[in-house]
Amino acid sequence: MKVSLNDTGTLVATGYAIDSREVRNGDLFIALPGDHVDGHDFVKQAFENGAIAALVERKIPNISGVQIVVPNALSALQDLAKAARLRWGQTVIGVTGSAGKTSTKENIATLLSCAIPVSKTIGNFNNHIGLPLSILRIDEASKAAVLEMGMNHSGEIAQLCEIAKPQIGVVTNVGYAHAENFDGTDGIAAAKKELIDSLPADGVAVLNADDPLVAKFGKDFAGKVETFGLSNAAKTRATNLTYNSDGAQFQIEGQIFHSKVPGRIGVLNITAGVAVARMWGVPLRQLSDAAHQMELPKMRTEKLERNGVTIWNDCYNSNPDAAKAMLDLVRDTAHGRRIAVLGEMLELGHWAEALHSQLGLYAVESGFSVLLGIRGAARFTIESAMKAGLSARAACFFESPEEAGEYLKSIAEPGDTILFKGSRGTRVELALERFLS
Repeated sequence: MKVSLNDTGTLVATGYAIDSREVRNGDLFIALPGDHVDGHDFVKQAFENGAIAALVERKIPNISGVQIVVPNALSALQDLAKAARLRWGQTVIGVTGSAGKTSTKENIATLLSCAIPVSKTIGNFNNHIGLPLSILRIDEASKAAVLEMGMNHSGEIAQLCEIAKPQIGVVTNVGYAHAENFDGTDGIAAAKKELIDSLPADGVAVLNADDPLVAKFGKDFAGKVETFGLSNAAKTRATNLTYNSDGAQFQIEGQIFHSKVPGRIGVLNITAGVAVARMWGVPLRQLSDAAHQMELPKMRTEKLERNGVTIWNDCYNSNPDAAKAMLDLVRDTAHGRRIAVLGEMLELGHWAEALHSQLGLYAVESGFSVLLGIRGAARFTIESAMKAGLSARAACFFESPEEAGEYLKSIAEPGDTILFKGSRGTRVELALERFLS
C-alpha cells in the first residue's frame, strides 16, 4: 500500500524493500543493520535501482537521494506498518502453529478469494521483519489479509499482533518446533495462544479441534469460536477420507473435495481454509472447485517421479510434528518399499536427542525399511531405528547431504517411494540433487 513520507504528500512510497537488489522504482528502502550484513552499505545501490527514499539510522554521505534518519530502523519499519494497517482498516486473519502455517495461509487466501479480494504473506515472511513488510505490501483494494505469524520465543506473537491487529486467529497445532526456548509443549502452547489472547472481544478464534492443546484455547475466549478437523468435535469436519499418491478425497457436510495436496495434514489445512471462507458465506461447492486447483510451493510436499521411483520433496523445513506428518503421508500412499532421508531438526535444544530418537522409532513403526540421517542429532534417529530392527545397511548416518544422495543411488530401485525432509540449515535438497544427478 502507498504511504506518504512527508506532510505534504509529495513523496509517496509505492513499495518497500530491505534488500537493495529487490528495490523497484518508487520503493522505500529500509536499511536494517544485521549481524553479518548492514543495509546501510547498500543505500547507494538502492537509489540506483529506483528507491524514492531510504530509511536509515545514520546518513550516508555523498549519496543523492532522500534519507530519512531514525533512531532505530527496525522500530521505524514496525511503526510504519502499524500505521498503515490502521489506515487500511480491513480484516486481518492471523495464522500460527507448529506445522502447516504456510500451507494453511495459502489455503485460506485461495478459498477466501472466492468471495473478496485478498492479500497474504508472501512466502513465509512471518517474523518481526517479515510481517511488517507483508502489511506494507497489502493491496489497498483487498478486503482481507492473511498473515502468517511465527515465533521462537515467548511474547513474539503478541508483538506481531500489536502490529497486525488481527480480528481472526487461526491455530493449526502445537508441537515441538523451536522447543529449545521452552520447557515443553505447555510453554509452546502458551506462546501460540498469544494470537487468540490478542483478538478483540468480537473476534473469531479458528482452532484445530483434533489438537487437545489448541482445542483448549477457546475455553476462556470471549469472542466466537470456530473449529476444524477430522474428529466429531469439529464444526467444519472432513469425513470419508481416502488418500493416494496424487492427493486426497474427502467430504465436508456431504460436499466432495478433491485435493492435489496429499495426506492428513493437507486435508486439515484445507479444512481450516474452508472454516474461514464460510464466514463470508462462500458455498461449499465453490470452495470445493477452488480447493481442487491448489498446489503447494517448491520443496513443500512436492511430488516427483524418476525412473520408477516416487519422490516426495519436503525439504523446506522440518520439526518433529511436520516430519511425522510426512512419514504418515508416505505410509498411507506408498505401495512399494518406503525410504526416508531425514536431516537434523534444528532448534530443539535439550529435547533434540529424545525427539530425534522418537522419530526413528516412529519411522520403523510406520513401515519404513530404509532410513538415512543427515548431520548432527539425526544420528539419534538412525541409532533408534537400528534398535528397532533396521540393519546397518538400511539405517545409515551421513555428515553431508551429498554423501547421503550418493549412497541412495546405490540402493534405490523402481517401485520405491523416497521422502526427503529436514530443517532448512541441513540442506537436504542437496541429497535429492545428488540422487537425481
